[in-house]
Amino acid sequence: MSDFFKTWVKDESMREQTHLGSLSAPSPMELAPPSGSYKTDWEELTREQRCSRAWVEIDLDAIGENVAQIRTKLQPNTAVMAIVKADGYGHGAAYVAQAALRAGATWLGVATVWEGVELRQAGITAPILVLEAISDRDRVITAREHQLDLTVAFTKQAVALSNLFSSSERPLPIHLNIDTGMSRLGVDWTEAESCVRLLRCLSGLELKTIYSHLATADEPDTTMVHEQHRRFETVLHRLRAIGCDQPIHFSNSAGAIAFPELHYDMVRVGLALYGIAPAPHLADQITLRPAMSVRAKVTQLRTLPPGRGVSYGHRFISERETKLATVGIGYADGVPRLLSGRLAVAIRGQLAPQVGTITMDQLLVDVTELASVEVGDTVTLIGADGHQRLTAQQWAETIGSIPWEIVCGFRQRLPRLYHLASGLIEPTPGIQPTSGVEFGDGSSKTNEASDFKYGNGI
Repeated sequence: MSDFFKTWVKDESMREQTHLGSLSAPSPMELAPPSGSYKTDWEELTREQRCSRAWVEIDLDAIGENVAQIRTKLQPNTAVMAIVKADGYGHGAAYVAQAALRAGATWLGVATVWEGVELRQAGITAPILVLEAISDRDRVITAREHQLDLTVAFTKQAVALSNLFSSSERPLPIHLNIDTGMSRLGVDWTEAESCVRLLRCLSGLELKTIYSHLATADEPDTTMVHEQHRRFETVLHRLRAIGCDQPIHFSNSAGAIAFPELHYDMVRVGLALYGIAPAPHLADQITLRPAMSVRAKVTQLRTLPPGRGVSYGHRFISERETKLATVGIGYADGVPRLLSGRLAVAIRGQLAPQVGTITMDQLLVDVTELASVEVGDTVTLIGADGHQRLTAQQWAETIGSIPWEIVCGFRQRLPRLYHLASGLIEPTPGIQPTSGVEFGDGSSKTNEASDFKYGNGI
């Protein structure tokens, strides 16, 4: 065994036992880490060290601009809820939340209690709605402790929540989800009135808003959108008749862009917040700027003769002398394997085709036609490089997916770099910005978003 491998073993006696012919290997407790100046603490690494392989860049100015663009579609009194679930669609929930709130959003939406807790731990004080339906005691208590509002989606859940807080001095804020056609979560629209009547009889709960969710607003055929609108209006008419005047929200990104009649008191903006139109046919109705770029480094260059197979399965065979660049990113980082042989990347402002099978940690690019490529060059997979613009939408269309899935797919082993026009924000894993986060301009800014005004109760 070479000295390189022996350096991992604690002492000389253990080194003598660890040889190729040994019948037993040392237990993990008997191994010691390598000595020397090797750094494992993320905080000690420079930006260059963190991004020596591949990384994701997030433009927080773009987040703010996208909120501003959405607001141009709305009436002045219509609020914006920024949906930051799934770690802000892979962009970093706390950073996106701060940028959206600074731009005028007043609510945040998350999928799970724990996502909401992370935002509270980041120092964010804006109202947060948990969109999933929960009724188990532990998660409900956690939500209450962190001042998270909960969704009610069925009557048994409402009863369970009431049982937990019936003797509480402070009622639990809830938001009623009415299913008008999504068939996922929510009280059926035909039962909404009876559910509200039940809520009035339950102690410990305070109904804050009533909402529904559009199923087909991003489709060219608007038939179901109008049917859901009809159902929702029927529900609202019945609720107003019994004195229920809570604020209403219905629209997602597509609804906010294309259906002004569905804006009501608030819109819930997800994909558009991140600069991606929810459907190609809606792209020309609003000016959005993608906030995410994905980049990697060229790690090796080689020249292959004609007839040489490339990567697993040899699905690409060189037909000429071919110059290949190995790039340090793969499907374990979020580049779908289905893009193999169908992906273009940009290097020094020039497009080049990816060839062969995308592997777990690396992919290969044919750079034969490029004038000059060096090891260490930056490769843009999504984002801008010179005049080239590569998008998550292009990836999604190529493999029959959706841009939501693409941007959510970039794994946490890719470091995130957050940009403002005034400079770069250096994130530390596990530590998110607080309400007094210091941004790139050195200023300390707090969330000054106004509270969304509630109705008069039920």
